[in-house]
Amino acid sequence: MPFDSKVPGVTILAKVTPEYAQILTPEALQFVATLHRSFNHTRKTLLQKRVLRQQQIDQGILPDFLPETAAIREDVSWRGAIPAPGLADRRVEITGPVDRKMVINALNSGAATFMADFEDSNAPTWENNISGQINMKDAIHQRISYTAPNGKQYNIRKDGKVATLIVRPRGWHLDEKHVLIDGQVTSGSLFDFALYFFHNAKKSVEIGIGPYFYLPKMESHLEARLWNDVFNMSQDYIGMPRGTIRGTCLIETIMAAFEMEEFIYELREHSSGLNCGRWDYIFSVIKKLRQNPAFVLPDRSDVSMTTPFMDAYVRLLIKTCHKRGVHAMGGMAAQIPIKNNEAANKAAMEKVLNDKLREVKAGHDGTWVAHPDLVKLALKVFNEHMPQPNQLHVRRDDVHVTAQDLLNTNVKGGKISEAGIRANVSVALIYMEAWLRGAGCVPIHNLMEDAATAEISRSQLWQWAKHHAKTDKGVTVTADYLLKVLDEEVDQLAKEMGEQRFKASKILQAKKHLATQITGKDYADFLTSLLYEDIVVLEDVKAKF
Repeated sequence: MPFDSKVPGVTILAKVTPEYAQILTPEALQFVATLHRSFNHTRKTLLQKRVLRQQQIDQGILPDFLPETAAIREDVSWRGAIPAPGLADRRVEITGPVDRKMVINALNSGAATFMADFEDSNAPTWENNISGQINMKDAIHQRISYTAPNGKQYNIRKDGKVATLIVRPRGWHLDEKHVLIDGQVTSGSLFDFALYFFHNAKKSVEIGIGPYFYLPKMESHLEARLWNDVFNMSQDYIGMPRGTIRGTCLIETIMAAFEMEEFIYELREHSSGLNCGRWDYIFSVIKKLRQNPAFVLPDRSDVSMTTPFMDAYVRLLIKTCHKRGVHAMGGMAAQIPIKNNEAANKAAMEKVLNDKLREVKAGHDGTWVAHPDLVKLALKVFNEHMPQPNQLHVRRDDVHVTAQDLLNTNVKGGKISEAGIRANVSVALIYMEAWLRGAGCVPIHNLMEDAATAEISRSQLWQWAKHHAKTDKGVTVTADYLLKVLDEEVDQLAKEMGEQRFKASKILQAKKHLATQITGKDYADFLTSLLYEDIVVLEDVKAKF
């Protein structure tokens, strides 16, 4: 029998187990529907504005600071919210997907906070999304546990020293196709946010924190304004004081870099700062400027945080946040411990240490790690150089960043190499295969990769083919050349995996999609949008309206 939502206009086109039904209650679905009906039209309008702005960039009108919001930037009197309970000290944040074991390990890791991710490190299958909501509810209600297939038990630590939970819903561009409201596909952002907020907002306050969120992929302060409107309506809906919700904006698009102060301004009483989403930021720079040959970047490994446009972005973010009294969060250390290779592991940990040292000395109030074993290392660096909970007092008045600085993509000594090309093909291919199987966070070549790094990889390949870039050996990068490399990398994986594993994998499915994205012609807005149809499993339910 199809699932009866008991809410007029709400249709679930997916299997709903008794366990899922505890999340998909009529009251929760009514809340989802209320947010959808109130805000989905605005969301779609703002997404269309992205398309129009891209057309302008393609015509040569580069991003710049907005003249119409200059008064906001020049007014020194306004501030964001004071740090909320559990968010004053964020010196090390761990991030990861919302699967049960990860949630427990992250909460127990010793990190100050845990960003539970429904976005880039989560492949949004119906099972992943709803079981993730169950895990969030069990975590907030302090009853989460897990028994592994080998019988090992995982439980939340009893001393109360668990990380503060922050949830990242999907970006505005993503849909939840398993749920229709009045015949329309639901926004993935509103769906993720609504279910978490409805079930956990009051309990989170009861345990001494609050409903906290990371807000991804925004390209305009108007998109931050939309989130603020959602926050206000949601708090009013359940009778919660406005300002209880806090949102940290990820500055992970080149467009957002020009509107940092406006983002904080729009959220004001709900703002908990900005974060340097470095990998998505590099992806966005390539993506937005991909038609312009002046912005061709070298190998991903050559684009570091000291590259001019990245350094400018970091300095501006720290200055902006501290000017407005909110946290300036650093970026992700993607390295993971390397077992059975002491020298390689030592080199990887040295990279993490240097990265965190650079961040704390620059003025960041905290940083991200992807693996529990890196928490102690990052904490040691921040504890030594930032003994107090944050460094909001470090104003960075010496910083002056121009639009030209943010667009300075010159990489000294950077090159395009065959090794870099093959690495991009390999990362994109392996990640896409895992995503199609429902895994959104994958260790590849001793790095923890999520959608952002796959996006960089395929975008660089597209850019190089589009502009016929030359490698350091003088080879011209063409569509045919890249498709040949793709064939070779697939053949190599087939050898490594063996016939049985290869046939059981989704490598050929991933190859089919990747081949459309590296010729310099077709370019999907997001890989996750491109692949989403492949993981949607709709039940044959006749909608009744």
